[in-house]
Amino acid sequence: MTTISVIIPSYNRAHTLKRALDSVLAQTRPADEIIVIDDGSTDTTEQLITQRYPQITYIKQANQGVSAARNTGIKTATGEWLALLDSDDEWLPNKLKTQLALLEQYPGHKLIHSNEIWIRHGVRVNQMKKHAKKGGYIFQHCLALCAISPSAVMIHKDLFAEIGLFDETLPACEDYDLWLRITARYPVLYCEEALIKKYGGHDDQLSQQHWGMDRFRIRALINCLKNCALSESDRAAAHKVLVKKLRILLKGAEKHGNQEVINEFKPLTTIWN
Repeated sequence: MTTISVIIPSYNRAHTLKRALDSVLAQTRPADEIIVIDDGSTDTTEQLITQRYPQITYIKQANQGVSAARNTGIKTATGEWLALLDSDDEWLPNKLKTQLALLEQYPGHKLIHSNEIWIRHGVRVNQMKKHAKKGGYIFQHCLALCAISPSAVMIHKDLFAEIGLFDETLPACEDYDLWLRITARYPVLYCEEALIKKYGGHDDQLSQQHWGMDRFRIRALINCLKNCALSESDRAAAHKVLVKKLRILLKGAEKHGNQEVINEFKPLTTIWN
């Protein structure tokens, strides 16, 4: 029988974690295991879990970032399939059932993701074309920006043993890095139906906390170019995107007088020209 472990990292998000957990518990195909990794929260997260959700595996660790929290969950999970959920997002009731049915219909895939509903500041918004999701061999589609939402995926646990865990050196865009490593090797399965609600616009989002997010995508691209066995076409596309992102990042850093970014990334222009 197929088993599913749900992995939810959380840091000071007791106010949204309840919604996320309730959406997991409301699944028409129940999860076999639910793991919350509390990444050093100082709010009421621990009380929320212990008092309202005693059936959930609760792990508290010192604050190390979302990658380390997810990696703890991955190492702890016992399920065959791992379903990620960010603590500020929400699943629709048929999320697990729909994805399992598609995996049975199209066997052999190691990752499935889905379309999503976007909520910004409490209002539903339409995605731009550049955010459109796809299935198949989507490596080149993943280069420009993060083309897969963590909350929308189920990943076969064996895949992490092959391609590695989340990169804990990246304070953001750690999911972008992982998707590059996966899609460089495998096609992904995609569900056209929106199966999650993705909430944004709040101050504690990583994208709100870091200037120049492409810094981390550039690091991921370099890592991929150095370490992934890419086809000639994929390598050329990755190199082109890397050069473009370097140029844009440095232009912004010079405009804002960000010498730290200039010192780190300008030398790369001579290496990756």
